Amino acid sequence: MQLAGKTVLVTGGTDGIGAQLILQLRDKGATVITQGRNAERVAATRDEGFEVIQADLSTQAGVDAVLAGVKGRHIDILVNNAGAGVDHDFREAAPDLAASDATIFLNLNAPIHLIAGLMPVLKARPEAMIVNVTSGLAIAPRAGGPVYCATKAALRSYSQALRYQLQGTGVHVLEALPPVVETKLTAGRGSKKMAPDECARQIVSAMEQGADEANVGMVKVLQLVNSISPALARKIMIRF
Repeated sequence: MQLAGKTVLVTGGTDGIGAQLILQLRDKGATVITQGRNAERVAATRDEGFEVIQADLSTQAGVDAVLAGVKGRHIDILVNNAGAGVDHDFREAAPDLAASDATIFLNLNAPIHLIAGLMPVLKARPEAMIVNVTSGLAIAPRAGGPVYCATKAALRSYSQALRYQLQGTGVHVLEALPPVVETKLTAGRGSKKMAPDECARQIVSAMEQGADEANVGMVKVLQLVNSISPALARKIMIRF
């Protein structure tokens, strides 16, 4: 897909991978609208010249605010990038179920609701794309993050089914599967992390190529292992 001239809505664009995505998409000539929930980061992103909708996508009200913010706009590409992790490890403590519910809504329900809300707009465009950012952990989970892994695996399954449904409509579905990237979400988790700008570059490249999947960095290796032995992939990742 030619990105120049396209209007792109990127959720979670004020930090991490999303902050790099909006910069690189703008550099490609796209008009970028983004979303963030932290007031300070929203203000900083606006200072960089971006249109930002302040909303909390862990709630239905946040989803409604984003849809209201782009009402009447010709959106060509929706990038569901916003996501979060949550502590949910019975070996350490009883989980906070309210926090788990909010994470499930943010990581899974919000993308589904945004897709449903924007589908008529996307179908009306000459060509359109939905980019769902999942994770290498959608392939095989790690024991310490079952809620995060479950939401990403669910969004992966949703993306695959949605891609099949939309064949022949002009709306393409790309799933992006990052590895561990240097962001606030992964703070304290090892040292071998991909830089967010490189992760974003590979996702943008996959968008331009019209790929079905962007297996970013070491996820390519995980996909290979999984294709040979899913049991081995699970054994490796469960302790990650």
